[in-house]
Amino acid sequence: MGQFRKFKLATHADDRFSLTPLEVKEQLDFIIKRVYAITQGKKPTGSHCHKVERECFICFQGGVTAAIDDGSGLKDVPLQAGEAIYVGPYVWHHFKDWAPNTVLVALSSTTYNPQREDYINDYQEFKRLAISSRTISVRSRTLATKTAYGLRDAALAVTGQK
Repeated sequence: MGQFRKFKLATHADDRFSLTPLEVKEQLDFIIKRVYAITQGKKPTGSHCHKVERECFICFQGGVTAAIDDGSGLKDVPLQAGEAIYVGPYVWHHFKDWAPNTVLVALSSTTYNPQREDYINDYQEFKRLAISSRTISVRSRTLATKTAYGLRDAALAVTGQK
């Protein structure tokens, strides 16, 4: 249903400091409009998905578990320092199991909207949408396949090869 991926960031270290860059053009498919940090995590964040917003979460320090459902079922995705996840629209997510002193930075494709019109907060509603989306996707692929075979057969008939 939604697009999700985990990736590792390169870290360059010497005796002065460690540097962990994110190559935005290579890793993200959106313009960053908002950046925020989640620190001092003790309890799970709110579970939700977005209809439009795309996010990238980067663990810069410590570790945390991302609970993710991209339409294929809920799974835990551990994040350690130097790892990141891309969370596209319609990917259910929240964070839990915070290690002490974890710093999780979020890059967002949207500005903050206090009305939360972009959010789906009900997991059952999300699952209904996921099932509906999979059904539509299968039907679309089936129709595309039938159309392709139909065009092939028509072309073969016109050229006398069928």
